[in-house]
Amino acid sequence: MLPLATFAASAAIGVGKAIAGSVAETASKAGATAAAKAKKTATEFESMFLEHSLDRITQSEGTDGPLGENGTGGGVYRSMLTKEYAAQITKSGGVGIADQVYREMLKMQTAASGAAHAAT
Repeated sequence: MLPLATFAASAAIGVGKAIAGSVAETASKAGATAAAKAKKTATEFESMFLEHSLDRITQSEGTDGPLGENGTGGGVYRSMLTKEYAAQITKSGGVGIADQVYREMLKMQTAASGAAHAAT
């Protein structure tokens, strides 16, 4: 039979390992969630950038053209069309802006977490 102190120490070590594993798993899930949010934000940024760029490209001086901009209808339709174009370009792989923004966001998050760990 084990002495009570040895049993208690063994039980404490087991609980400590379980807690450490749980904390590591939670941290891993939190990191995955943060990475997913960063990826989504980077993709949305690329889509917004493309939408703005396409809007500037498709602006016309006159009222002639395929959208028939003789009123507000043409402008509204053009706006919706450029938004959809930007979304489709982003879905098909984009132009690389999202990847670069995502990498920079991860660098900033790593630097911030490193600074937080250094402060404690």
